[in-house]
Amino acid sequence: MRFNFVTLFPNIIEGYFSDSILKRAVDKNLIDLKFYNPRDYSKNRHLKVDDARISGGAGMVMTIQPLSDTIKDIKQKDKNSKIVFLTPVAKPFKQVDAKRLAKEKSVTFVCGRYEGFDERLIETYADEVFSIGDYILTGGELGAMVMCDAISRNIEGVLGNSDSLIEESFENSLLEAPTFTKPNFYEEKSVISELLKGNHSKIATIKLKLSLFKTKYFRPDIYSKVKAEHEK
Repeated sequence: MRFNFVTLFPNIIEGYFSDSILKRAVDKNLIDLKFYNPRDYSKNRHLKVDDARISGGAGMVMTIQPLSDTIKDIKQKDKNSKIVFLTPVAKPFKQVDAKRLAKEKSVTFVCGRYEGFDERLIETYADEVFSIGDYILTGGELGAMVMCDAISRNIEGVLGNSDSLIEESFENSLLEAPTFTKPNFYEEKSVISELLKGNHSKIATIKLKLSLFKTKYFRPDIYSKVKAEHEK
């Protein structure tokens, strides 16, 4: 699968793929990375890619021409790429989106800077628009890396053991149950004894209860939805 990154700062992103699971995925040609810098497409003699807001106000906005020409170039080279803009003014990115996008042949992440994009760019080119949370970052690069990581994990062969995906948080609408490793006893805290006995039915029941408890405590919004579904 190919990931294209439209960014003014490709160095921020490149380093993330130089280690661990995603580096192995790149080495195995399971994922392919391409970087496009809008400044390289700017027709301004100073290579500017931003300008003041038409309506006034603080901050600069990414201009149309450099980004438009960048995306046009990508669409010529990679016709099937799904164009994704990252902005706080969008629907939240979820695990279901990661799984769905992992089935695409190519995804292009358009990373904003300054005070965001000229809205006409989104209207013209965006196939989807996502936010990774209700907070503001200095640029879309971190969001693009988050999304790329989440999508890549769902591509066949990227994880050493595909079973790792089965019990992860959000796979059954709940947060994942707590996990433990050796030693069984540490600083007066012990692992639940039933988890050590190999009774898979009991272990599954305990994990479900722990998952429910954790979801209720940390994500009452999700817990309420799950509870309402079961009461129908």
